[in-house]
Amino acid sequence: MSAKPTILVTGASRGIGLAVVTILLRELNANVVTLSRTRSPELLDLLNSASESLVLVDGDVTDATAVENAVSLALERFSSLDGLVLNAGQLEPLCRIGDDTSLEQWKQHFDVNFFSLVTALKASLPALRRSSFGGRVVFVSSGAAVKGTAGWGNYNASKSAMNSLCRTLAEEEPDVTAIALRPGMVNTSMQASLRQGGAAHMAPKDHAMFVAAHTDGKLLQVEAPGHVIAALVVRAAKTLSGQFVSWDAPECADYRATA
Repeated sequence: MSAKPTILVTGASRGIGLAVVTILLRELNANVVTLSRTRSPELLDLLNSASESLVLVDGDVTDATAVENAVSLALERFSSLDGLVLNAGQLEPLCRIGDDTSLEQWKQHFDVNFFSLVTALKASLPALRRSSFGGRVVFVSSGAAVKGTAGWGNYNASKSAMNSLCRTLAEEEPDVTAIALRPGMVNTSMQASLRQGGAAHMAPKDHAMFVAAHTDGKLLQVEAPGHVIAALVVRAAKTLSGQFVSWDAPECADYRATA
């Protein structure tokens, strides 16, 4: 067994995922395996500086073979898999239920945002159950899971399904701690997409809110929720298992950055 916990992070090339990987490596003394479709310059820089503790796996989360390969590499390289950060996801397609967006586009969205979670869990659970650190899964969720924002039908539904999966996992797997986390409004490419293309599908008041949050400098930097996610996947208390919590909730106070 490795003296450090080994964490698998999906969607790690940018945004929140990249922040989580950085914090795990530089602050929380973890080994990390990433699964991403691309290798960003920032991710390659991390590999150059932490090659003994970081393994990059190229692949799509909807590809079961790629997911199983990432798990296998974690076990081969570090002898354990102790945590899973399920961060990969997409907002698209922005659409309304009654418009002409094809059902296939809705299904593809669920392949990425929901069914890939099941694939990752099936591949990881045997290792997580036997983790000497205590297996942990952090689902990167959204406030959309409990809202009904117009134009986000597939995203609202997939994040709600994610939270339900988290609750079920907590009930079924007593040796694994499962948490769904709302990261808040974060300054990522998703927010840029909403500002640029959301007006055609969203209610005007909702679109205006996102534009104003950016204009007024109210978007969070990725490191704020990223630190909470990283700390949770390493040392989350069992009492949090099955819960949907916000990154800034009292329950997460002990996992936020102190500086």
